[in-house]
Amino acid sequence: MSTALLTNKVWEPSPRLNARITGVFYLLTILTGIFAQGFVSGSLVVDGNAAATATNILTHKSLFELGFTVYLIEMACQIAITALFYDLLKPAGKSVSLVAAFLGLAGCVIKTFSRLFYIAPLFVLGGAHYLSVFSQEQLQALALLFLKVNDHGAAIALVFFGFYALLTGYLILRSTFLPRFLGVLSVLGGLGWLTFLNQPLGYRLFPYIAVLGILGAAALIVWLLVFGVNEQRWKEQAKLAVEYGS
Repeated sequence: MSTALLTNKVWEPSPRLNARITGVFYLLTILTGIFAQGFVSGSLVVDGNAAATATNILTHKSLFELGFTVYLIEMACQIAITALFYDLLKPAGKSVSLVAAFLGLAGCVIKTFSRLFYIAPLFVLGGAHYLSVFSQEQLQALALLFLKVNDHGAAIALVFFGFYALLTGYLILRSTFLPRFLGVLSVLGGLGWLTFLNQPLGYRLFPYIAVLGILGAAALIVWLLVFGVNEQRWKEQAKLAVEYGS
């Protein structure tokens, strides 16, 4: 038994390594999201023009399918960083970190489910015999409708990510092993995403919110990759958390 415990202890990643792994997954989440949303969806979907959108999807079917694949990779990375951040920030408040993780996972589930509506236009526009009861214009309109539902589903997920960012920022501010300015940026970003509680307001402010969110995410990613966490302070705070049962 003692040998097994010793082996587990030897192979247990350090807090600093965990922080850097978190930074890698966070970077992948941001890059895949920008590619799928900004490059693929942004270039193929023409807002308000169902015919042009349908033509783009069918002409660039492989690119559209790649966008779906990248969306799924984005969500897998998002789930990974949610779990990793729970472990990383647990010394600053185990209960709050657990609530934050559940909120983050709820956002991931909603956003992943919304991606079914992203891929649905391929089936609608695929020319299946059973769809012949619809006119071409109706099918194109339905395809664009599914894409809009996809976008609004992702917007709902942003609300949960907003609450998640607020709690994460609070934990960083409480921590002794990460700089407080990262917590402030996380809180500000979370408040920005919460504007999607009113979706018209959220979409109107999105360009400004996105810049703030990306700046906060970039600062946190760079810090995690370059510096990780202050390992000694992390262990000290973790020890105190165990002693006081927090």
